[in-house]
Amino acid sequence: MPSNSPHNSAAPLWAVLLAAGSGTRLAQALTQQGGDPVRKQYLDLNGAPLFWQSARTLSRVQAVTGLVFVFPPQDLERMGELVAELDAAEPLGLPWLACSGGERRQDSVRLGLESLPADCKAVLVHDSARPFATAALARRVAQALTDGAQAAIPGLAVTDTIKAVDHDNVVVDTPDRATLRAVQTPQGFLLAPLAAAHRRAQAEAWEVTDDAALMERCGHPVLIVPGEERNVKITNPADLALLSSPMNEAKPPRTGWGYDVHRYLAPGEASPKVLAKARPMMLGGIGISGAPQVIAHSDGDVLLHALTDALLGIACAGDIGQLFPDTDDTFDNMPSAVFVTEALRRVRALGYRPVHADLTVIAQVPKLAPHKARMAAQIAQLLELPASAVNVKATTEEGLGFTGEKRGIKATAIVTALPG
Repeated sequence: MPSNSPHNSAAPLWAVLLAAGSGTRLAQALTQQGGDPVRKQYLDLNGAPLFWQSARTLSRVQAVTGLVFVFPPQDLERMGELVAELDAAEPLGLPWLACSGGERRQDSVRLGLESLPADCKAVLVHDSARPFATAALARRVAQALTDGAQAAIPGLAVTDTIKAVDHDNVVVDTPDRATLRAVQTPQGFLLAPLAAAHRRAQAEAWEVTDDAALMERCGHPVLIVPGEERNVKITNPADLALLSSPMNEAKPPRTGWGYDVHRYLAPGEASPKVLAKARPMMLGGIGISGAPQVIAHSDGDVLLHALTDALLGIACAGDIGQLFPDTDDTFDNMPSAVFVTEALRRVRALGYRPVHADLTVIAQVPKLAPHKARMAAQIAQLLELPASAVNVKATTEEGLGFTGEKRGIKATAIVTALPG
């Protein structure tokens, strides 16, 4: 049972994410050449397996305090390791664990419930094949439990006329569609009655298609909350188009802002410790001849440091001091382009690409007008952008502050990124 936290974590409400199904109809259509069928829960969506999209969504719901991933038994170890890698690169911010599923969906749910911490009081059960469910929907279901429901499930009014038929395909009834709802996941339940219903189902060999049916059969009321039209289930080969359709264009653009400062080597400064950190001025990857030396651990490129922080802001990956600390000798006099490249890799790993950068150098000296075009061209190359997408400005602070007193230099950077 791979996990990233102790099993006894305090958790009143957890989510069970089902990723153990075989998805036979879709898997056969996705059979790899010379290999095994591809399970739909492992299909790529936004740079990660399909199930990870739902994990991302559920992790943004304040009421959810932990996640259980349910995988096919033969995939448990491999998928547990993958979740750990995904969580390291893009932290969910929640404790999680992984367990083996069963032959049927209801078996997988029951095994997921048995893996929950002892103090868990409620649960959301969600199918990973519904990657477009929103955090707002999960909050709506969870709130219904808080408001007193024993079970709450999302549903949509049925717009088609529905016919009930017999084994010979002869219509036997036409239900009033005003009373019908097409239900979805995540479905929310108080844990105790749901667990009891699953134990009874196992003992009495019940077959159901969702957990709400178990609760209904045991006499527990099930509340319908408004579902979402976009919360479709990836089931048939034709549904694969949804993974590359406008439905999947939900990620908003991101903007990152960076700021950095370096002081100059003062005239006559003779401390060996300081002199060991004095660097010829680099700005935007360009050497600036005749400029004051800067005190820095790396090459001291204040403009690329600001750019690195802007990129890390887009990736929500901390700051340059965390990733490249000045206490690590590995980075002694290292070219700052290395930092930009690593930060850019993290941005792309999240499925984003920079499209524009606007940077400003603030310094009384040196005069930077002759160098701005070269700096912009170098930065455009680092970001793999056209020169027209990068702007470099230079300004002074009218003799004010430490830059105005010619004691140092600072820079800011703003980077815009789009999904893709």
